[in-house]
Amino acid sequence: MVELQPTRIDIHPDVIDDLQERLRRTRWPAAYVDVGWSIGTDAGYLRGLADEWASTFDWYEVQDRFNVFDQVEAIIDGQRIHCFHQRSPRADATPLLLVHGWPGSVIEFIDCIGPLSDPDAHGAPGAPAFHVVCPSIPGYGFSGPTSDEGWSARRISRALDDLMQALGYEEYAGAGGDWGANILTDLARSDRQGSLTSLHLTMPTGLPPAPGEVEVLTDFERSSLEHWAQANATGRVEHVAINSHRPHTYGVAMNDSPAGLLSWLVDMCRSFTVYDGDVEEALTREQLLANATIYWVTGTITSAMRLYVEHARQKAAEPHPPFVTVPVSVSIFPSDIRRWPRSWAERSLTITDWEVLPAGGHFGSWEQPELFIDAVRRSLGPSTA
Repeated sequence: MVELQPTRIDIHPDVIDDLQERLRRTRWPAAYVDVGWSIGTDAGYLRGLADEWASTFDWYEVQDRFNVFDQVEAIIDGQRIHCFHQRSPRADATPLLLVHGWPGSVIEFIDCIGPLSDPDAHGAPGAPAFHVVCPSIPGYGFSGPTSDEGWSARRISRALDDLMQALGYEEYAGAGGDWGANILTDLARSDRQGSLTSLHLTMPTGLPPAPGEVEVLTDFERSSLEHWAQANATGRVEHVAINSHRPHTYGVAMNDSPAGLLSWLVDMCRSFTVYDGDVEEALTREQLLANATIYWVTGTITSAMRLYVEHARQKAAEPHPPFVTVPVSVSIFPSDIRRWPRSWAERSLTITDWEVLPAGGHFGSWEQPELFIDAVRRSLGPSTA
């Protein structure tokens, strides 16, 4: 039996003091020719951001925003899992499991929990309402590091279903992108698929056409595949290889150096949202630093990367996963790093609705919360859930 305990986020000031001191003592690389972002994180930008992290960034403002919401934690399958659990005051609310991805955290949904759970209090009277459950993926953020092997997307999906059942939700809808989409899709493929009424995904899985198969793509879909090919050719998705093979090599460095951690996360966030543009067109400096702080204070960068190892093992063990029969609505954010065509997704998912939103990238709910909220309401409200 899963025992739920009320909790709050409470990072001790000594942890923040240590973070700031480490940043002040960063041993920066020797000066070199200014090459901007062409071979990694822009040195000048990173140093300025790190200086801000060490001096003016206020973690406790972020913590206070989180602590507005109800929270519980539980030990499930030997692993601590933390989640925000915000019940709606509405009797007709739909239970909703929100699952974040990489290289983000639950902060991706910080601006969505309130409007989704209580639309009447957030300027949308009568809009669909949800009982929102927003966990940190095991190995990420406030759930803390995983301590044993085997925490694949499949195992995580079962643990999150156990969490939902313990909270009293026998059936519920799910929404997520990146790992969130993978985890929810794995749940929909498992013997627990009956828990899910419907899904809303922003980065759906997909299968390319068979050799010789004729495929008609829209201009957007064609440009999306070209974008993905360019991202692979220019090293923008090398994190997949690194995280899938050597997370314990790189993880030690990032777990010990906040400047190194920040460099890695900021470069990923930029590539996944604006690609070659200004990262602050997608995410503010405070957002970037808040996400990095979550990884730092929880010591989860290594275990977060390790999920890629477990996913690779899962794929090797199950190269041809079953078709998903749970209804799936898809909202594509146009600047996301990976955007499969609808026809690819339809080879593995039961697609009931598909749309391309006007703005946003990999962290759609974080970059464009209003667009995400509206999409979830359209897709998973009472008439569709």
